[in-house]
Amino acid sequence: MSLSRINATAATLTKNRTDGSIVPTSGMCVTCVDGCIGMCEIGKSAYRGHEVIYPQPFGVVTTAGEKSYPVDYSHFNIMGTAVGAHGIEADSDKAIFPKVGLEVAFGHDGGIKFRYPWIIPGIGSTDIAKNNWEGLAIGSALAGTGLTIGENVVGMDTEAVINGGRVVDTVDLKRRVNLYKEHQRNRYGAIIVQSNVEDTRLGVQEYAIEKLGVDCVELKWGQGAKDIGGEVKIKSLKKAQMLYARGYVVLPDPTDEHIIKAFERGAFKEFERHSRVGMVTEESFGRRVEELRRAGAKYIFLKTGAYRPADLARAVAFCSKYKLDLLTVDGAGGGTGMSPWRMMNEWGVPPVELHSMLYYYLKRLADKKKYIPAVAVAGGFVFEDQIFKGLAMGAPFVKLVGMARAPIAAAMVGKTIGMSIEQEDLPVYVERFGNTKEEIFVTATDLRNELGVEEFERVPTGALGLYTYYERLAQGLRQLMAGSRKFSPEYISRDDIAALTPEAAAISGIRHVMDVDKEEVDSILKIAE
Repeated sequence: MSLSRINATAATLTKNRTDGSIVPTSGMCVTCVDGCIGMCEIGKSAYRGHEVIYPQPFGVVTTAGEKSYPVDYSHFNIMGTAVGAHGIEADSDKAIFPKVGLEVAFGHDGGIKFRYPWIIPGIGSTDIAKNNWEGLAIGSALAGTGLTIGENVVGMDTEAVINGGRVVDTVDLKRRVNLYKEHQRNRYGAIIVQSNVEDTRLGVQEYAIEKLGVDCVELKWGQGAKDIGGEVKIKSLKKAQMLYARGYVVLPDPTDEHIIKAFERGAFKEFERHSRVGMVTEESFGRRVEELRRAGAKYIFLKTGAYRPADLARAVAFCSKYKLDLLTVDGAGGGTGMSPWRMMNEWGVPPVELHSMLYYYLKRLADKKKYIPAVAVAGGFVFEDQIFKGLAMGAPFVKLVGMARAPIAAAMVGKTIGMSIEQEDLPVYVERFGNTKEEIFVTATDLRNELGVEEFERVPTGALGLYTYYERLAQGLRQLMAGSRKFSPEYISRDDIAALTPEAAAISGIRHVMDVDKEEVDSILKIAE
């Protein structure tokens, strides 16, 4: 059975002519007919070429690969128990799930505090991020969790002021940072500014530290969706020329007179802006970390993607040696912007395998008493059961789970509901809960009491959507943790999950369900023998 879907997918707005008879190796129709207009990906590529590399329609969708991996987090189950409690007195009247604590603190001095053990990794310059930033920033800040401003935000800002190749003022980055900071409560959470090759050249992080008061910055080696730099599509010739002048790779060349004429007559509709690939060395890494510390960064993170094992080892080793505060490791298959579709499906190390290797590498250093940074894992996490499994897989090193597509979805739904309320056009399956945001969003009443009526009224429904989604995750996670008798994330361990297949057990080092508690079972049964 093929693990991949090939040649026809909603991501590229393509489909097969025949629904049932598909060649599994190629994805082609068994009978490819002369005269077909070309509905499949091969056919569409015959007239739109490189445009079909990317998920469509760009700017209004997030995307994730369709490949079904041999092992994923569903191949593990959470183990509950009927005895004891960790982190609370073993008393039925006290060990109730609302008492489960979810707060985490990390950083070299423990100075970063999150109310929940998750974070939104880098969401950068794509339209889908920019158009939903209000909900993402305010919702994250109110919830007390982390949010990362991804790559290329300054470079894409048409109103940014750049002198001598360095940024001196911005509109978009300033807006993104301030939206978060203005709604942050009791110093919970963090706004993080990420940097790629172009951002580093522009001095984005130095600007964020000095001018915007940002404490946390993140170096970026990659992500789970692709092993090349970030891409976006540009519909404006003027903007494409601006980006070209700022040093980006822009295709086709927006300064070529023949290309300009072709664009103006409608031969093609959009340009592509590409970032460069980084060239990692220990020397340059260490130098950059020192530069950021001199610039005033209080906390420095690294995000890496689904690269080969040697690169993961480099990330672990460099973060340990240079004492970074957080390492985020993103497994293959995700994507929030415009990653090449086939790359998203066929490139990189899948999450379970990557996170298992991560645990082995961290444990090797920990056993030698080396510095271990806090760690976040990412790659398709959506609900509380997956969050629990991600924390357990990497325990005791993994402190956070990274999620992007799911929070964006929650913010988008919240925003859409708000627009529907204003237009008095709520769909029936929402209207049955009411026709105001206080009636529809289940967290609204409590949040209004906490914030006060005036401040609550300034909270957009996109933020309410994210905040309410997080509230669901928190309650669900508390229930799972209480069932495992773990009343704080620090008590979650690898033996809180069991592998359901021999292959999952072999890859992860997590015991197969038939072997869980084997020694304890033997000693218990001896009581009755």
